[in-house]
Amino acid sequence: MNAIDPALPIAIGRVDAKGRLLDAESRLAELNARAGGAPGKPLAVPQIATLARLAQRLGIAISRHVIAADGEDDLELWVRAEPEEGGVRLEVSGWRPRAAWRAPASEPERDSDFFRSAADFLWETDASLRITYLSIEAGARYGFDSSGMLGQPLTRLFALAEDESGELPILGAVAAQARFDGQKAEIRGTGRMVRLDATPRTDPGGRFAGFVGAAHLLETAPERPKVDAPVPAAPFGGFPDSFSQRLDRALRGPLGRIIANADSISAQTEGPLRADYAEYAGDIASAGRHLLGLVDDLVDLQAIERPEFETAAEPLDLADVARRAGGLLAVRAAQADVRIDKPYANETLPVTGEFRRALQVLVNLIGNAVRYSPQGGMVWIRLEREGDMGCVIVADQGKGIAAEDQARIFEKFGRVDPSEPGGSGLGLYIARRLARAMGGDITVDSAPGQGARFVFTLPYREE
Repeated sequence: MNAIDPALPIAIGRVDAKGRLLDAESRLAELNARAGGAPGKPLAVPQIATLARLAQRLGIAISRHVIAADGEDDLELWVRAEPEEGGVRLEVSGWRPRAAWRAPASEPERDSDFFRSAADFLWETDASLRITYLSIEAGARYGFDSSGMLGQPLTRLFALAEDESGELPILGAVAAQARFDGQKAEIRGTGRMVRLDATPRTDPGGRFAGFVGAAHLLETAPERPKVDAPVPAAPFGGFPDSFSQRLDRALRGPLGRIIANADSISAQTEGPLRADYAEYAGDIASAGRHLLGLVDDLVDLQAIERPEFETAAEPLDLADVARRAGGLLAVRAAQADVRIDKPYANETLPVTGEFRRALQVLVNLIGNAVRYSPQGGMVWIRLEREGDMGCVIVADQGKGIAAEDQARIFEKFGRVDPSEPGGSGLGLYIARRLARAMGGDITVDSAPGQGARFVFTLPYREE
């Protein structure tokens, strides 16, 4: 490996929306070439490519310490990935060479751990829960391709099941980076049930590096339908009914602490800090808020799809709700250089609905308008009455939505262009379900190049 002076300046590069390297300064280009890549081809350094994809999917800048293989050794890098039009801009600094980690010849984690020694087969993952090791005999014994599973998410091999208390032990272990025992799972496609146990492992720097685990075959297996029999659809993506509530409990507290601490670091409340470190802390807080928003979406999704879900019928001033929603998004709009033109203080629009849910709908609609507006653009919030319905109209100056895509955006996980920065694809689906639960609706009127106009209606209330 060619040793690189850590004092050298940042290496800049850009990848397109499909992860292909468009251009890069020499140090990054040479590292990519040694990894087997080339300009115009997918970025060949997996750690940097993963960070670029994550930044593009979340629509926010992300900074992270990574360790990348370079020949027989490793490089410690600090990578900042920031979405831009048509792709992602990369800034790579650090460039500190270090000896690569190698497992000891005796592999004591595999040989001496008592719970693994009695296992039917062994498995390991990286910090992202992608499978990095499977016992050679596992695939042959249970009918799956062991080598083909390497690099796949752990849940591609195992369908996780609740324990006796209705919990998923692995969920809390991931959040706490701790050991777990007794996670029941089915080896997908076989009907075989196993018990998964695992301990966390760390890299030489003491950072969480994944799990070292064992699978123990359980004697009883669930009765499976015949191959040609239709398999009933499981609620919400195959997860148990209570999954989103447990996800909420497991993640909301840790994410809240991460966001609070990152905000404190970014604000330098404990004293001066290097500007780039403060910026990294801001990235962490931003990513934490995004993940917290995804948790909220999952909890809302499961709530609105319950047969007994209903909203309260309260007297509302929809003009006041619209002003509040616009105010909540004022900071985000200012950061994006977008103006929100809210209803005047003396405007009123009496309707019937649930205040919290109506506010949630309008925050989603106005937030989307801000996200897709150009710099210097305007988002208009207007009020109307149409017969027995009160209407809030949210209009933007974005690129618009083609007629053939206007139904898709209201579908669950519906995204017109998944490569664009944005949310989970659940916001409009949830918003319309909430509007209809309150006796109203959401419609869209748009065309390419002409912005979008969303209309939120609720039953008008005579005063």
